[in-house]
Amino acid sequence: QVQLVESGGGSVQAGGSLRLSCAVSRATVSNYCMGWFRKAPGKEREGVATIKSDGITNYANSVKDRFTISRDNAKNTLFLQMNSLKPEDTALYYCATRWANTCSLLLGFHYWGQGTQVTVSS
Repeated sequence: QVQLVESGGGSVQAGGSLRLSCAVSRATVSNYCMGWFRKAPGKEREGVATIKSDGITNYANSVKDRFTISRDNAKNTLFLQMNSLKPEDTALYYCATRWANTCSLLLGFHYWGQGTQVTVSS
């Protein structure tokens, strides 16, 4: 079974930065579509960013130019660098992988981590 374990969440003031990590086992991050999602209390889950097997990235408009998705193939780990954080970025952040040829925040992902909490105070 594919396992994804997120880490790196925490509390930060607005304008600060955090780097989330997602350690993946039983799947190779460079072979699949990988994504970050978030769920805030009272809101629906929102797609944040994806990275395709060819390295092409895509971002939600709400995080574009502030967040960067990347991966370390040697460590089989996915990252999300979050800069210029805002209170509205407060959420539980999940990494996920999609085992299909298409890669989009709008499509279903097959394996999910348990999430890491990010709290941004004003």
